[in-house]
Amino acid sequence: MKINKKVPKRVRPKPGGSVRAIRKDALRLMLESSRGSLPNEFGGILRAYDGIITEVMVLPGTEQGARAALFRFSNLPSDRSVVGTVHSHPSGNYWPSGADLELFDRFGSIHLICGHPFTIDSWQAYDGRGRPRRIEVIP
Repeated sequence: MKINKKVPKRVRPKPGGSVRAIRKDALRLMLESSRGSLPNEFGGILRAYDGIITEVMVLPGTEQGARAALFRFSNLPSDRSVVGTVHSHPSGNYWPSGADLELFDRFGSIHLICGHPFTIDSWQAYDGRGRPRRIEVIP
């Protein structure tokens, strides 16, 4: 007698997706890294699964300077979970500069700018065109 048992498929998070939230620990890491980079800007790459930002990667070769964080995208591994960037503005101004808008237009769908004093409320998300986006912070 043949028994046909269906084994449920293991549900794996899908890389990327339309970003709707960020994990609190990933946000804290961004803010602490931004604070630790003072007086320079901090820059990182965002990874998301199922539309939730879960990680920040520091791209090899990224230059962190007083006026800009310069990404070396040629060092970015092929990774479908990469959705955008994060960088800091030590001045506390969260609005994207002209250079930021060019970056947003060329790479990724979500971009975060963290500003001084780098608290849980001192950041803003933007879409690829530089329009403010609201994303939820989740545990």
